[in-house]
Amino acid sequence: MTQLPAAMLIDMDDTILSAYGRPDIAWNSVAAEFAGELAPLSPQQVATAIVEYARQFWAVAQPEWRLKLAQARHEVVRGGFSALAAAGQTALSMQIAARIADRYTAYRDEQMFVFPGAHDAIDELKAQGVKLALVTNGAAGLQRAKVERFALTHRFDHIQIEGEHGFGKPDERAYQHAMQALGVTAPETWMIGDNLEWEVEVPQRLGIYAIWMDAHGEGLPPGSPVKPDRIIRSLSELLP
Repeated sequence: MTQLPAAMLIDMDDTILSAYGRPDIAWNSVAAEFAGELAPLSPQQVATAIVEYARQFWAVAQPEWRLKLAQARHEVVRGGFSALAAAGQTALSMQIAARIADRYTAYRDEQMFVFPGAHDAIDELKAQGVKLALVTNGAAGLQRAKVERFALTHRFDHIQIEGEHGFGKPDERAYQHAMQALGVTAPETWMIGDNLEWEVEVPQRLGIYAIWMDAHGEGLPPGSPVKPDRIIRSLSELLP
């Protein structure tokens, strides 16, 4: 791309921040910390069951669970434990499930960081006159704390957090409200993020140019019906 748009709507988690990507690796790391209490099951068995249940849970979860992430993780671990027991494996205590869920939440927070070059790219986009909106789902307190912790407040003209506004992606109001706040229209706007539905499919339907962040270079899922207008691995690639 040789010309920048009037405005960009940018996702936060796993677009600016390395936050929740690769959950399989994170669950395996946490389960390994509890290896002695999970025996005779291996940490890998337990992590696999949790990851599988998490996929099922989030595939049908109502939007309010995004605002109760810590509670959702308790549900996910309990579900994984129940699936193991139903398959004839050793039954694990729900007390351990609760501790694993809480440790996962703490672990994710500890491991979070700004992707290399993200701050510089955002600053340069702003210097070149692009209007910027941070559009993120999640609970008000949790997401606002990340905005402050990772020095994002002054970098954006508009910050829109689901828990503060009462709606989030993929609700069309989320994109329309952000564009209205910036004073731009859909053809003048790019949306950048890691979720194919939230940051590509719905924005494209509204006439927004949609860019998919593939930070880990995994490529589109096989047979994906969603086709981004562009795929990048870092925000630096947005600069002409």
